[in-house]
Amino acid sequence: MKLAARVSQVSPSLTLAIAAKAKAMKAEGLDVCSFSAGEPDFDTPAHIKTAAKQALDDGKTHYGPAAGEPRLRDAIAHKLCAENGLAYESANVIVTNGGKQSLFNMMLALIEAGDEVIIPAPYWLSYPEMVKLAGGVPVIIPTDTSCNYKITPDQLRASITPKTKLFVLNSPSNPTGMVYTPAEIKALAQVVVEQDILVVSDEIYEKIIYDDTKHLSIGAAGSEIFERTIISGGFAKAFSMTGWRLGYLAGPLELIKAVTTIQGQSTSNVCTFAQYGGIAALEGSLECVEQMRQAFDQRRKIMFERLNAIPGLSSPKPDGAFYLFADISKTGLKSEEFCKALLNSEQVAVIPGIAFGDDDCIRLSYATDITSIKKGMDRLDKFVRCTVGS
Repeated sequence: MKLAARVSQVSPSLTLAIAAKAKAMKAEGLDVCSFSAGEPDFDTPAHIKTAAKQALDDGKTHYGPAAGEPRLRDAIAHKLCAENGLAYESANVIVTNGGKQSLFNMMLALIEAGDEVIIPAPYWLSYPEMVKLAGGVPVIIPTDTSCNYKITPDQLRASITPKTKLFVLNSPSNPTGMVYTPAEIKALAQVVVEQDILVVSDEIYEKIIYDDTKHLSIGAAGSEIFERTIISGGFAKAFSMTGWRLGYLAGPLELIKAVTTIQGQSTSNVCTFAQYGGIAALEGSLECVEQMRQAFDQRRKIMFERLNAIPGLSSPKPDGAFYLFADISKTGLKSEEFCKALLNSEQVAVIPGIAFGDDDCIRLSYATDITSIKKGMDRLDKFVRCTVGS
């Protein structure tokens, strides 16, 4: 069988592969400490589950509008206006099968063969693959700890060519946990406006931030940048709803209509009764979100202190999300070799940084219980001191 050439251009997801291997090892009875999954370990809050159950009882089990249930689109638009300062109406919003589909459909609607898309590295591993599938060219801009893994306005400006169509911004970031300050966001917005390109802001982790960190949505930095902004968001991380597959895209009306057409010919509507869970999430109390955020913060502090005490490893303190992005270059190993050896010898699962565009780093998720974090850090310490250090 001859497959389409586009398939060979796309790399399999290393995060999913390693998470699957860790689960398989656990199923075999091995005591695995997994820091691999980008998924909260909490149950979905009760009031959200209750709303979905009620929707089932009410017969919300049929096809719905491809763009999403009107009440959910209204709730998302209200949220974006009230919380993010983005003056969207429900017509500017489409509900998607997770945040990932919102980005993928957006790429299909916008990107043509040869269009360039600027992606700062480290990046969420699916960004470049989506661009490739849409026929575009990912333009990867490396960053490092000297700028806290954030692209600078000068870097962005220097990367723009006549073929540039889109800039991908992710704050809070997966995999680094870094958050752009309001001043940094405004400086990037100025470049986007000056160069007349588009920006998609992936804000899936916006509610998981720490200390005195402030999150500013780039579209709120002024009317000119708002016109060039696309927002990708969802319910997975903040509300612990990863399996619900509820995301959304917000942006110019013409784009949302195009994405709705694509979705109508591919997946059609998102699971109808799940959308009522999304309504409850947005219209209900955010106390559950704050409780989870506080738990993540406690775990963050423990993992950060323990990891930076291991000789040869270092990580900046994340401002948001639930990841550490640790530099392993002093061990002499590249990321895949490091991760495979660590999993095989100490049963600790982490993600190779090569998946995110940096082969000298690994990503660790602290979306797990404190006991597992402490045990896993003990094993990581042993691995580095005994295996790598020998």
